[in-house]
Amino acid sequence: MVGAGVGGLAAAVGLRRAGWHVTVLDRRPEPERYGTAFGIHPTAQSALDRLGLGDALRERAVPYRSARIRRPDGSVLAALPLERIERRAGRPELLISRPYLIDALVAAFDRLGRPGGPGGGPGIAFGQRVTDPGAFDADLVVGADGINSTVRTTCFGPSHAPRHVGTVAWIGIADFETELHGETWGDGRFFGMTPVEPGRTNWYATVPEATTADELRGFFGGWHDPIPRILAETDPAGWIRYEMRHLHPALPAFVHGGRVALVGDAAHAMTPNLGQGACTALLDAEALARAVAAHGRTGIPAALRAYDAERRRTAQRVAFGSRTLHRFATARRPALRDAVLGLLPG
Repeated sequence: MVGAGVGGLAAAVGLRRAGWHVTVLDRRPEPERYGTAFGIHPTAQSALDRLGLGDALRERAVPYRSARIRRPDGSVLAALPLERIERRAGRPELLISRPYLIDALVAAFDRLGRPGGPGGGPGIAFGQRVTDPGAFDADLVVGADGINSTVRTTCFGPSHAPRHVGTVAWIGIADFETELHGETWGDGRFFGMTPVEPGRTNWYATVPEATTADELRGFFGGWHDPIPRILAETDPAGWIRYEMRHLHPALPAFVHGGRVALVGDAAHAMTPNLGQGACTALLDAEALARAVAAHGRTGIPAALRAYDAERRRTAQRVAFGSRTLHRFATARRPALRDAVLGLLPG
């Protein structure tokens, strides 16, 4: 396993549950535990249930039940479909802080590797930079090494690479709660707020690429409450800058050579507009582990074909939808966009 993010750890958990010896290599010196919020759709919650992690998720997650898209003056343009999602699935969307989810995945992976557990292997090795995944003496190599994936580049070449979309996101956590959740869309920029845990609010601001942290407060100074307050009361030293990129062109397959599979951002890096990055990574990981368990150690090529057939088109449709929504949300002449949104239920 190359990469100890959400997708890599979830796949490692699933493979250990199936009795595989799994080693995880990650170039970072320690787990990446910065504190943004992940939205976990009911389908991804079901995947975590199948991996034995559903209870750990629900222990620290908060439901996300009501959110709106607004103009900068606070007037409502449309409702996010959270209530409809809950009615159809019988459970709400959940939000969980990234550190909690990473910790739960690491704990499950370690527990499954203990003596008497179903899986084994040396565990997680940090500070390991992989340059030639083909050199591994392994039945299966899983590339979960993110948007700049070495495994992907080795298999498919540099033409399938992350592309900038012209914006950056600034992300942070405010130490107070607000009942106003959702996104506010302006001229070429937007601001989002979600719950994350009691007493705190997760926020993100998407702005033109050259915008600095010093300029961010000015970009949203005249917008509705509590946006200016959030930016005023959070320390810029704790803000995270995230370059908005997506993988283009899409990969022709999520597998290669009969023993390599890609999951998460390595396979289909997307802009975060649909909030599906972690969900698709979890669904990839669970589907891969399930296919490998079903086909056995001698059936890896067939397992990889089954995984690719199940996940590639679905994940790539989500990535395309997210990129399309990004263009829509960051329109520089928003009058037509707002008129279209105004036709949706508010």
